[in-house]
Amino acid sequence: MPAYAIIGGQWGDEGKGKVVDLLSADAHVVARFNGGNNAGHTVITDAGEFKFHLIPAGILRPECTCIIGNGVVVNPDSFLEEVAGLRERNVSVDRLVISDKTQVIMPYHTLLDALEEEARAATGKAIGTTGMGIGPAYMDKAARSGIRMADLLDEEALLKRLSFVLEQKNAVITRLYGKEAVSLEETYERCVEWGRGLKPFIRPVEPILQQAFAAGQRVILEGAQGTLLDVDHGTYPYVTSSSPTVGGACAGLGISPRHVQAIAGVYKAYTTRVGGGPLPTELNDEIGEFIRQRAWEYGTTTGRPRRCGWFDAVAARYSASINGVTSAILTRLDVLDGISPVRICVAYKLGGETIHDFPTDASRLEACEPIYEDLPGWEKATASARSMDALPPEAVNYLKRVEELIGCSIDMVSTGPGRDEAIIVKPIFQS
Repeated sequence: MPAYAIIGGQWGDEGKGKVVDLLSADAHVVARFNGGNNAGHTVITDAGEFKFHLIPAGILRPECTCIIGNGVVVNPDSFLEEVAGLRERNVSVDRLVISDKTQVIMPYHTLLDALEEEARAATGKAIGTTGMGIGPAYMDKAARSGIRMADLLDEEALLKRLSFVLEQKNAVITRLYGKEAVSLEETYERCVEWGRGLKPFIRPVEPILQQAFAAGQRVILEGAQGTLLDVDHGTYPYVTSSSPTVGGACAGLGISPRHVQAIAGVYKAYTTRVGGGPLPTELNDEIGEFIRQRAWEYGTTTGRPRRCGWFDAVAARYSASINGVTSAILTRLDVLDGISPVRICVAYKLGGETIHDFPTDASRLEACEPIYEDLPGWEKATASARSMDALPPEAVNYLKRVEELIGCSIDMVSTGPGRDEAIIVKPIFQS
C-alpha cells in the first residue's frame, strides 16, 4: 500500500499528534520527516498523557515501525530523554529508527540560536524562535558543515571534522558576539557519548520504507509544524527552517512522490500561532482569552501562550492548494461550544481592495484586515461526539461551510483530546 501524509494546514499545533496516533492503529510504519524538538505532539490514551518532541506518535502502537528521517534535526539529549521516558512507562522502542543521514543539533547550535535571536530582538526584529538550535542546525546542513548521525559512529573521523567546524563556529561566537569559545574536547566527548547511546537506533531508513511499500504496508508520513511556517511557502521570515509540506515529506524521507496516495490536511476549528508574525484573525479580547484557556493553548515544547483567532479560510485554502490536500481533518471543534456567533474569515481587505488569495509576504499580510462571515453558534456540546448525527445542526453547518471555503471535504472531526474522541466521516486510508 502507499503512503499517507499528515500535514499541518495552519501555523502548527493543529493536533497532528492525536491524528497520527489514531490513524497509526491501521498503519505499519510512521515516519517523521521534518523539524526538531521544537515541535510538540500530545497524545492521550488509557495509559495517560504522552508528549512527543522527536519520536513519532505511532510509537504507542507496538506493531508500528517508527522512523526519524533525514529531514529532521535531532538533539540527542532530547531524543534519549524521550526514549528513557517511554521505557519507564513500558513503551517499547525496539522498532524505533533514526536515519544515518539525520543532522545532529550540536551544543554550539543552541548557543548561536540564542545569540542570534537576542541580536534580532535588540533591533525589534525577533522571529520568536524556540532557541533550541533548530535554525542553526539547518543552516549548517545547507552549508555542508553539519554533523550527521553517521558521523557520531566514526569517532576518529568525527574528531577531525569537529575540529574544523568548531574553529569556524568559535570565530563567530568569540569575535562577533564576544562570548567564550566552545571547548573542542568537551564537545567531542559529548558526541562520543551520544554516538554510543544512539548506535542501536541509527541505520539507513530508505530500505525500510521501500520494503514496506513493496510489501503493501501502510506508511504514515508525519509532519511537524504547519504549512504556513514552511521556509519557502510560509509567512517568511516568520517561518521555521524546514519544509512541513508534502514536498518536504518526500525529500525528508527519501521517497518518491508516486508513493503518496493521500494527503490529509489538519486544521483547528479556529486559528493559533506562536511567536512573531502576522495573524489576521487574532483575537485580543475576551473571546481570544476564552479560547486560549478552554483549549489550554500553550506550547507543548515551550509553554508559551499561543495567539488565538477565528478560523482563517483564506489561509486554509492556500495550504490545501500548496499540498494538494485530499482530506481535511478538523480538530478542537468542541472548543467552540457555546460561542455565538462563530466567525470565519472569508477574504481580506488590503489597501481598500478585497482579496481572496493569501499573501505570504509578511508585510502585506500584516496589513490585511479580515472580512468575516458570521454563523450561528451552538449550545449543545460537541465534546466526545462520535458521529455526525450527534452534532447540533449549527455545528454541522459550520463544518459544511468550512469545507466549501477550503475546497476539500472534512473526513474526520476531532471532538476532544482523547484517542477515540473523533468522528470518522470517511476513512482516510483508501483500499
